[in-house]
Amino acid sequence: MFDALTDKFNSVFRSLSGRGRITEANVSDAMREVRKALLEADVNYQVAKQFCKDVRDAAMGAEVIKSLHPGQVMVKIVNDELTKLMGPVDPKVYYVSPGPTVVMMAGLQGSGKTTTAAKLAKLIAEKDGKKPLLVADDLQRPAAIEQLCTLGEQIGVPVYKEDGIKDAVKVAKNGLRHARKNGHDVVILDTAGRLHVDEEMMNEIAAVARTVTPHQIYLVCDAMTGQDAVNSAREFNKRLELDGVILTKLDGDARGGAALSMRQVTGKPIKFVGIGEKMEDLEPFYPDRMASRILGMG
Repeated sequence: MFDALTDKFNSVFRSLSGRGRITEANVSDAMREVRKALLEADVNYQVAKQFCKDVRDAAMGAEVIKSLHPGQVMVKIVNDELTKLMGPVDPKVYYVSPGPTVVMMAGLQGSGKTTTAAKLAKLIAEKDGKKPLLVADDLQRPAAIEQLCTLGEQIGVPVYKEDGIKDAVKVAKNGLRHARKNGHDVVILDTAGRLHVDEEMMNEIAAVARTVTPHQIYLVCDAMTGQDAVNSAREFNKRLELDGVILTKLDGDARGGAALSMRQVTGKPIKFVGIGEKMEDLEPFYPDRMASRILGMG
């Protein structure tokens, strides 16, 4: 994960460590290298530029140039600034009482939304002791309902579905009613994948949101699409007022642009990350752990 970025950061730190005392010009040179590495990792240009300025300012404030171990001091500063860049994040899902808490999953086609909905249901059932219901509200993709039913069976979570219906608002409303009647305290709505430029589909998801008034709306994005994921999140947020982002396929993302840019560009936190294909491969996102991983420290 993010191997190229890790290598570049380590190379910059090595060059600073090998100098003994360093100058302000050395720090500026190092930041130029870091900015180049961030842009190659598909980090948003403004985010990369601001990050390097913040690190440089912190380095001057910490008087790195007077330090006997400038490389070590720089590692600490970069680690802190990376954590700040991706945070703060509250990884908890907040539940309402009385329930059910309604969580709506939105996203592009092919982002792994249906699988992620099932992973989230498993996570909150096992970690938080909840009794979730999955609602198959993706009425566009032919195999979506069947896929969700299969996953639901696999993880032991019931799925509400209506065959042959094309009204997403109606299915969502009926699913919520079913949840109340059957004692489910969390409802996870799997909506259809859509492009933010598809006006008709965006109107549909807005109508579903107005009808069931979800307590949490998560956008599921494919980490490997980098800035496309970030730009989509920004546009979705204008229509839906997202509560957070779930980044899928992070284990296959060699660059890291989406993870590093998302918070700053959209103002929305990454709440969870998908790190594999198994049902348990969804975990809360911790910026400090991710920063350590990027720097090859964890």
